[in-house]
Amino acid sequence: MQIIATDIPDVLLLQPTVFTDERGYFLQSFQQQQYELLLGRSLNFVQDNHSHSKAGVLRGLHYQLAQPQAKLIRVVQGEVFDVAVDLRRSSKTFGHWVGHLLSAKNQQQLWIPEGFAHGFLVLSDSADVHYKTTDYYAPAAERSIRFDDPQLGIAWPLQGAPLLSPKDAKAPAFADAEYFS
Repeated sequence: MQIIATDIPDVLLLQPTVFTDERGYFLQSFQQQQYELLLGRSLNFVQDNHSHSKAGVLRGLHYQLAQPQAKLIRVVQGEVFDVAVDLRRSSKTFGHWVGHLLSAKNQQQLWIPEGFAHGFLVLSDSADVHYKTTDYYAPAAERSIRFDDPQLGIAWPLQGAPLLSPKDAKAPAFADAEYFS
């Protein structure tokens, strides 16, 4: 396993060791002791989510103010541009974002700790995104921020207008969002 630093020190890109031969490949997508050692914290994932989306779908930017979730994200089919936005007021990187290409081909994973908004844009014909969370989905605690907020300036690799859910289309601006301490 290789850890690749991002511009936000708490968000990490993880490259699992992949064993490939003429039959295909094998990798460990999660091994608790190894990940706890690499991340320097204990982990208790309580929920796995799987999202299937078609090309041009943009999901996010989502977070839970109460019951915040850390996420370990990977793409099992297709390719996405995955984004994390720091919403921790006490952080030196508050309001900053990082984005990385995650794909079934590169097998990379993105670790996003609590206190971040998360979203992704599907770049392939379709994509299956699988992510583990450290807390349960809590609809009443869910919040969102506009994906195209100019204050954030996220450089989404858009090919035209994205496909948004009605909720994401009505998401508030970053300046109007609720943040973490």
